[in-house]
Amino acid sequence: MKFFIDTANLSMIEEANALGILDGVTTNPSLMAKEGISGKENILNHYLEICDIVDGDVSAEVIGITYDEMIAEGEELAALHPQIVVKVPITKDGIKAIKYFSGKGIRTNCTLIFSAGQALLAAKAGATYVSPFLGRLDDVSTDGLNLIEEIRTIFDNFGFETEILAASVRHSMHIINCAKIGADVVTCPLPPILSLLKHPLTDSGLDQFIKDSQKMK
Repeated sequence: MKFFIDTANLSMIEEANALGILDGVTTNPSLMAKEGISGKENILNHYLEICDIVDGDVSAEVIGITYDEMIAEGEELAALHPQIVVKVPITKDGIKAIKYFSGKGIRTNCTLIFSAGQALLAAKAGATYVSPFLGRLDDVSTDGLNLIEEIRTIFDNFGFETEILAASVRHSMHIINCAKIGADVVTCPLPPILSLLKHPLTDSGLDQFIKDSQKMK
């Protein structure tokens, strides 16, 4: 399973990359705004800075909502760097744009997936990734993990190469359960990834090792 970090914060990306397990980055306009990044030139330059840090895919989201706007933005983003994956919302125009990009060899990440039907249409259109929003479904008392299982079954049934990118991942058990049910990728902030390192028996065992080593001295 691939690990992506969901942020536009360069320090967080560098820290995650230093772990040696980072496979890519996902971003969106909200994450850019959170870092105080605005203006087209600044945003494009920021994507380039991210691509300089990581070796894997970097999802860059279009802002336009019409087909023509998505095509114009997506082509510009894709031309920016080979690592860029154009992030497109699951709308009627979004599906048409994904089909267009697929025909041009431009990789895409279909975002805001909340149903198996949406994921199926995105895969049929040729999306590289689909992003079901696990945590947001949990927020409205719906089983987000069940959606990922449904998508996994459908994709396996028909041999779709589209990868399932579990998004809105909130904690370590989300990550573990996504791995168990076959998500290809998880994307989340750095803390849930770091929480995988933690276990009280590891802490107590290490503490005991340190105490024993001091006795030997």
